[in-house]
Amino acid sequence: MTARAGEPYDTRRAVSAIESALTAPLPGPAADEGEPVTGEWAATRGEGFLLFPLWESEPLTGVYERAWTDAETAAEANLTALVTELDTRWGPHRTLPLLGPEARPPGAEPFRTLLAKDCNGDLALWGPLPGPAPRWAAVSLNHCDGDAPLTLTALVTDHPLETV
Repeated sequence: MTARAGEPYDTRRAVSAIESALTAPLPGPAADEGEPVTGEWAATRGEGFLLFPLWESEPLTGVYERAWTDAETAAEANLTALVTELDTRWGPHRTLPLLGPEARPPGAEPFRTLLAKDCNGDLALWGPLPGPAPRWAAVSLNHCDGDAPLTLTALVTDHPLETV
């Protein structure tokens, strides 16, 4: 579960969170941050990156067939709305697969943290983005297993991910 559990999806809020993260310091080493009241995952900061949840679906416990498909469709629509808005702001994204033959080295950061946090969906990636320091931003839709919720996450880095 994440600190976003129970919140409705809002593209404007997600874009605002990403834009705020683009100016945040990116110190290391990697460490999780929890929501102060619940302790749920709120972010992971590491050397040169920040990974954080933007939205979390309801748990999929007891969800089957049509309801499962509906949940996936709704989550994919959230991702599409976000990617469309970011494409409008920053130009067309590139897709960076995290699993399969085109995947990046799992031992390199931030890929190690992405996989450790079950954020293994393909990354929609933009950058370098305009600003005082070069930054790259990526979003992905993730599902770790079984009845776990679907999560939409963002990653901000201070280095290009293609060359990691």
